[in-house]
Amino acid sequence: MKSQINTLRQLQELVLTRDEHNQTGDGSHLDSLNDSIAELQGKLLPQVAGLYDRLYKKNHIVISAMTNNCCAVCGMQVPIAQGQQVRLAQHLVTCASCGRILFAADEDSVLNTAAAPDRDNPKTGISRFSAEELMVARLSSDTREGAIAELAEKMEKGKFISSAQNLVTAALERESVLSTAMEGGMAFPHVRGVEGGGLTLAMGVSEKGIDWDGEKVNLVFLSAIPVAVSAFYLRLMSGIMQAFAKESTRKSAIAVTDSAALWKVLQKSTRTTVK
Repeated sequence: MKSQINTLRQLQELVLTRDEHNQTGDGSHLDSLNDSIAELQGKLLPQVAGLYDRLYKKNHIVISAMTNNCCAVCGMQVPIAQGQQVRLAQHLVTCASCGRILFAADEDSVLNTAAAPDRDNPKTGISRFSAEELMVARLSSDTREGAIAELAEKMEKGKFISSAQNLVTAALERESVLSTAMEGGMAFPHVRGVEGGGLTLAMGVSEKGIDWDGEKVNLVFLSAIPVAVSAFYLRLMSGIMQAFAKESTRKSAIAVTDSAALWKVLQKSTRTTVK
């Protein structure tokens, strides 16, 4: 059953990638995504396919990691005996609360280690997902891999994630599925399935531009996304794209020379687009 669980995980990533492309892409990759999704669905056993279809009709997130004996999506505690069944993966186990199929989180999966939010001083807007220490006004690397690594290291140094290297590896795997480069010289590399904490965003600027799978990219937005908020990530990405749709805003970001100034540009530009 482990092979079926791995297929379900790959299938969910492709489906969520298709959801992203439907919202922010030009539709040019839909056929290839649909073909890949159909191919994976064909590998599911009949009983697994039936369960997948029932769950998919309710929500596109049908499979959830179990970390610390809890469902990563709904947070429900998994009974000890059931948790052992999830780890053995001899048959499918579903969460008693949300009904999603559970799998044991990988040992090298990225963890969100950021401190809990201050309830007495709640953050608003982009500050809910990012901070000045996650800004890189001058990326030193001129490659996609190097830019992602610089931003991931910022996240780890600021204690927002547990492992920069694991985040980079996962982000590049996601890029191999479909490039996240968008019009306007922007790219949105990201990793879903990050356990714990909230959605975290880092931003970097390359003045001369980075070759990103054939596209020139000046603005890079790297996100670590807990599976429970995968759907909200689409709204965040859409809000950022809307904010930087104006060439003048993109030029303002490219012109800054320090993290404080870049943070101000990001805050100001997303004031009305990211709630």
